[in-house]
Amino acid sequence: MTDHPPILIFAIPFFLLSLGGELWFLRDRARGRGLIGFEARDTWASLAMGVLSLVTGLIVIAVSIPIASFAWDHRITDLGEGAVAWIVALLAWDFVYYWAHRSQHRIRIGWANHVQHHSSERYNLSTALRQPVTNWHEWIFFPVLAVLGLPPWIVFAAGSLNLLYQYWIHTEVIGRLPRWFEYVFNTPSHHRAHHGSQRQYLDRNYAGILIVWDRLFGTFEPERERVVYGLTTNIDTFNPLRIATHEYAAIGRDLRSASSWRHRLGVIVMPPGWTPAAGPAAAPADAAPDRSSAPVRLDA
Repeated sequence: MTDHPPILIFAIPFFLLSLGGELWFLRDRARGRGLIGFEARDTWASLAMGVLSLVTGLIVIAVSIPIASFAWDHRITDLGEGAVAWIVALLAWDFVYYWAHRSQHRIRIGWANHVQHHSSERYNLSTALRQPVTNWHEWIFFPVLAVLGLPPWIVFAAGSLNLLYQYWIHTEVIGRLPRWFEYVFNTPSHHRAHHGSQRQYLDRNYAGILIVWDRLFGTFEPERERVVYGLTTNIDTFNPLRIATHEYAAIGRDLRSASSWRHRLGVIVMPPGWTPAAGPAAAPADAAPDRSSAPVRLDA
């Protein structure tokens, strides 16, 4: 696996050049087209989060490699390293990504990690780089692909390609694409809705590459009303460390005030906004305590 350098490292020049191109394009057009554009402090915060996530990602990789290697040693089949393996890896990773992403919105301790990506009130290519610094969850979901016969290095490469695909959909510059493409693939329009703070957009469009997963599992929402980006109650900070830790701190406060072990467990594993008395479905976001980072949840 160490013979195959991380794809995303080599993509950094592309990220910076395309980000600069979008910034130049929007500089004189954003206001006239009704787009939000860039804000310097927000962009620097996103870039800082991107750098920090690369550093902490090395720890995740260090943990994931031996787990994936162990899984590979106990594989039930071997798909080799040809076209079949690559097709299966890309499809399987995307399918598992859908459920991993969904779990991060539906389990509060997972949301504490993922909320970092949703914290920006802007939506441009720099937002794509605002990756979670505490991205600890992947090793839980993805080593199973090695058990199914996919070489670990292909699994990791498929994950990098999946993340790379999602970079270009973080933009307001691209509107709707051809209908067939919008039906099958995740697009800027679909992902803008995912980043929306309005009620109809919350917990929708979890896709990585293929939006068909959302269509199949009932979480698809088209972009209709103009999207308001960010959280239902924004955290109003550009400090990368606070962005990375604010929801963990909120969980800590709720654990300290919890009245029972059931309450404490619910604080960690139930959706954001859950309370022992009401539960997530009966506790709308406006009524839930401490909504500094968590959006309203639509489905229980």
